[in-house]
Amino acid sequence: ELTVPFVPLGTEYGGYGVVLDALPPNAIVYTFGLGEDISFDLGLLARAPANCRIFGFDPTPRSIAWVKAQGVPAAFSVRELGVADYDGVASFAPPKNPEHISHSLLDGAGDASGARVEFQVRRLTTLMSELGHTTLDLLKMDIEGAEYGVLEDLLKGSLRPKQLLLELHHGMHGIPVSRSERALAELQRAGYRIFDAQPSGREFSLMLSERT
Repeated sequence: ELTVPFVPLGTEYGGYGVVLDALPPNAIVYTFGLGEDISFDLGLLARAPANCRIFGFDPTPRSIAWVKAQGVPAAFSVRELGVADYDGVASFAPPKNPEHISHSLLDGAGDASGARVEFQVRRLTTLMSELGHTTLDLLKMDIEGAEYGVLEDLLKGSLRPKQLLLELHHGMHGIPVSRSERALAELQRAGYRIFDAQPSGREFSLMLSERT
């Protein structure tokens, strides 16, 4: 939908296209759903304008422990929190495969036992207020189906990150394709345009366009 010069950052599993020229000096970046792949975050810090700061979030202690063990640079800070469309405690389903790390907020996710664990979550605007940020230059989310509620909450307010990098989870956890189509249509109405999409049909990079 939008032709702009972008660069791919990160591994094939955790990578996205980013328009580096659209990031200002002192850019503020939030990434949600770190798991055990921060190739995108490190790649961005290596290429971004001066004094870029990345704030990474994941509700799972295992993920946060893994990230901290990587010896990440000071410009990349992490917090053991998830993002949702409300502030409080959320019930997450652990992955079916214990070797995997991604937990999901959605009903029907996880193994047949139905076991769930509780983690702290915050609205995006709450996190920004707690961190003292009034603007957000780039928002990346891979949050196992919770992205739909977060996007709806985002679009109700006035916050508009310049770039949105999203993994949509249709075809997983019982989510129909129509829900992703609706989410992308709502983002388009808000002025966002896709400038990169992965062959999987789930990962999208969008930019807020002046041609709304």
